[in-house]
Amino acid sequence: MQFLRVTKQYLPHVARLCLISTFLEDGIRMWFQWSEQRDYIDGTWNCGYFLASIFVFINLFGQLSGCILVLSRNFVQYACFGLFGIIALQTIAYSILWDLKFLMRNLALGGGLLLLLAESRSEGKSMFAGVPTMRESSPKQYMQLGGRVLLVLMFMTLLHFDMNFFSILQNIVGTALIILVAIGFKTKLAALTLVIWLFGINIYFNAFWTVPAYKPMHDFLKYDFFQTMSVIGGLLLVVALGPGGVSMDEKKKEW
Repeated sequence: MQFLRVTKQYLPHVARLCLISTFLEDGIRMWFQWSEQRDYIDGTWNCGYFLASIFVFINLFGQLSGCILVLSRNFVQYACFGLFGIIALQTIAYSILWDLKFLMRNLALGGGLLLLLAESRSEGKSMFAGVPTMRESSPKQYMQLGGRVLLVLMFMTLLHFDMNFFSILQNIVGTALIILVAIGFKTKLAALTLVIWLFGINIYFNAFWTVPAYKPMHDFLKYDFFQTMSVIGGLLLVVALGPGGVSMDEKKKEW
């Protein structure tokens, strides 16, 4: 693909920036909405101001430090594990576990982190290029498979069950692309198409900048916007790195 040849040097950097954008935005939001977040956690769990403040601090420090480490390419694996922990903590604290749409989006976000973890493992292995090892890439391959499968959960939340022609067409095309990415067939092209489709949907439906900041809808749209950008980042990693060993594309090479 001509696009990949032109952007090969820059695409992984753009992918990582998109991927951590939701953590960056949420960490900054914790700083500016410290008292509101603390009061919400205290009111929901009745845990007291001290524990609620600890929760907000962990979210703020964990997310911002994780983003800095990922962007600087230092201790990326530890940063990924820390961000996994933040996702799990928020899933419980904000009762996301019982909201299927938000749960699927959080799992998709975890899929993006899995792909980032796989990328960091491959960078570590490259230092020992040429040294024979036994099945060194297996964990990376299964991380890429898990990341791809989890990423497509994001698109399950975008399917519309209306009976108009546009919705039906969007569902058919979207489902086909989702399946291609999940099984790893024509993966880079399918993932790039999903990036373009998802970016268009994100700009159109989650335009938080058109809503006044004092309205609750502003924060909801902003949250959705950056979470979607993170999934776009995960898909861009698929475009940049390929589907990995556990995929139809890889099996075709053996045939």
